[in-house]
Amino acid sequence: MAAVIRAFRSSSSSTLTNYFIRMSLSTAASSSAAPLKSESFSPFIDNKDKNVQWVFLGCPGVGKGTFASRLSAQLGVPHIATGDLVREELSASGPLSKQLTEIVNQGKLVSDEIIISLLSKRLETGEAKGESGFILDGFPRTVRQAEILDDVTDIDLVVNLKLPEKVLVEKCLGRRICSQCGKNFNVANINVKGENGNPDISMDPLLPPPQCVSKLITRSDDTEAIVSERLRVYYEKSQPVEDFYRSQGKLMEFNLPGGLQESWPKLLEALNLDENEDKQSAAV
Repeated sequence: MAAVIRAFRSSSSSTLTNYFIRMSLSTAASSSAAPLKSESFSPFIDNKDKNVQWVFLGCPGVGKGTFASRLSAQLGVPHIATGDLVREELSASGPLSKQLTEIVNQGKLVSDEIIISLLSKRLETGEAKGESGFILDGFPRTVRQAEILDDVTDIDLVVNLKLPEKVLVEKCLGRRICSQCGKNFNVANINVKGENGNPDISMDPLLPPPQCVSKLITRSDDTEAIVSERLRVYYEKSQPVEDFYRSQGKLMEFNLPGGLQESWPKLLEALNLDENEDKQSAAV
């Protein structure tokens, strides 16, 4: 699989390289936004141009998938979560599924080779469907991955979602999935007092409808030991990715003030997006 990375970095025949080359050509023709300058910038987004290329960063359980999926619906671009790609592969049978099961159950990061292979297949499928632009969630997770991505495309914006570690652990332990409909819920009722001048954080549970209550399951990797290990690995290997994008002036830090209800309108405001447009998109 090491050949996958080499092909990704240097071969014009690589699926992932070709995809990003085509994406860069299409966005270059339509984008006139000024380059981003610092982590405190207010990004300008032309709502007529939905061909954004964004990355969502943040610790496990911070809510990257929730906010990225909402923004993808508003902007009309695919939300590509490498965590979902891994879970889809886990549900399949074969040697890769067994290898991934062992990695995930130990709270370790999936290797660059595997992630790039899964992402390549996902992009190829999406391109065949006419997708353009993307919001990446869960990639890159290491500086090495960020460098690979940087070689083949220009990321417009990197949103770094932040929550205190205590809140992250409670959120992860409260996650539940309906085994029938596949929707995600959270039974945790979080009330954490702010420390060192930080505000209090409250998050109401996201409870399931009655028909899902008896069908809720917990992800195998949502145990306190595995969550703590995942956070340790993130701080060790993934947090340097923040510095990588900060040095490029593309990083936007966003401290979540609470749950979805409190955080969503503030995130839209930080991104200079119109919440009314989001409501219209949802209605359609």
